[in-house]
Amino acid sequence: MTRSALLLVVLLVGAACTATPAPRESLTVLADEELRVLEPLWADLTRDTGVELRFDYRGTVAASADASDGHDLVWPSTDRFLALRRAQPPLSTSIMLSPLVLGVRPGVAARFGAQPSWAELASAAGRGELRYGMTDPRRSGSGLIALVGVATAAAGTGAALTPADVRCDKLQSFLAGRAFTAPDLDALRGRLSEVDGVAVSEAVAAQAGLDVVYPRDGIVLADFPLMLRKAERRSGYDRVVAWLRGPGPQRRIMETGHYRPVNPDVPRTGALAGGVGTALYFPGAQEVLDALLAAYDRAGTPSRVVFVLDHSRSMAGERLDALHRAFDVLAHSGGFDQFHLGETITVVRFAGQVLDERSTTITSRADLDAVTSGSADLADHTAVYSALDHAYRTYPGATVVLLTDGENNAGLDREAFRAAWPIPPRTYAIRLGDADPAELAELTRASGGRVVDATPGSLGEAVEEIRGCR
Repeated sequence: MTRSALLLVVLLVGAACTATPAPRESLTVLADEELRVLEPLWADLTRDTGVELRFDYRGTVAASADASDGHDLVWPSTDRFLALRRAQPPLSTSIMLSPLVLGVRPGVAARFGAQPSWAELASAAGRGELRYGMTDPRRSGSGLIALVGVATAAAGTGAALTPADVRCDKLQSFLAGRAFTAPDLDALRGRLSEVDGVAVSEAVAAQAGLDVVYPRDGIVLADFPLMLRKAERRSGYDRVVAWLRGPGPQRRIMETGHYRPVNPDVPRTGALAGGVGTALYFPGAQEVLDALLAAYDRAGTPSRVVFVLDHSRSMAGERLDALHRAFDVLAHSGGFDQFHLGETITVVRFAGQVLDERSTTITSRADLDAVTSGSADLADHTAVYSALDHAYRTYPGATVVLLTDGENNAGLDREAFRAAWPIPPRTYAIRLGDADPAELAELTRASGGRVVDATPGSLGEAVEEIRGCR
């Protein structure tokens, strides 16, 4: 054998000894888009297990809807969306953990204190002091889980949400601070410089160098389960799961992606060594998620609310004081029940005729103060229908909230009003004193609104319940 031929044989043998063996099995994986960050691990997984993973990345909500489209494995951030569809594969193994949090730019977290509640974050968003981005909740797990967290905290029941707990007026204050909704995680990452923070998993926040805010009233925890769809792929699945949950890969998952390991033998390091606080219950019915998305659609845009307030002489004393207290609560209490950024509040005062009106678009705390200011002068008579007619004509498309304590005795009568407005714009009414309940019920029912029979002591709660959620 010539010297050159011998050298060629040596090189070929060396290459054969060092090359990664060809995979014995290839598995397709429908995976959450977050998992792209772990791509540096897959060559080692193939070398050690003989299994090649071929990924199709999508948002978890979209992936859950498409989980039956032929992939061997499904790897979402959570299996809860599949469970609600009764489409959860029988074999599922958690690989790592990451809570849904608010990731904020350095220095922003100091605005909210050590560990703010969701209500305090909603209050800051409603005042324009927190601008954030989120992913599309119809596609992304983090976007929809953020709504679950906010709505669960707002309901205040300590239990899983029911459809009745989901109120768009509760979500509106938080959503007032939303600067954009990104179609996917890559688009969200590309716009971080535009906002104070983003609603994402703890891992994504850490990858982007953001500070993490863990709301003290609870978070939803994602456990990234790897699920087997095709029973004939069980052998390859078992090898992949065993490798991913091993100490070495678990450390690499933590170091590369900032996910919390599920292997108890792998200590969590750095910021991941701390706890995540209270875990919120996840809804147990698809109807709750449908209600959340419907409320998100309704609450997502700035609105105009017109308050038509009776200032006839019968309102003197406790009734007028209660009215002013209710507005002060909505303007300054914070939390989920408040006037919020972008909302235009119009106050129309009337007695026997319209006395005056003023509008304020909330852009700052000073605007909140302006809502509660104004004349408290009272006058004779009560022109309910004329005041409503004025509100409808002057502010088309607005939600109208009427507060009156008396029967209509001036201006338009009921017949003339019904002829002009057979189907009035949506109207809610807060009834005090001698206001005719049947007359108000007829009016609000035709509009799609309703009546709240409020005593002066409960007026604040009544206004909070029905204000401006269309």
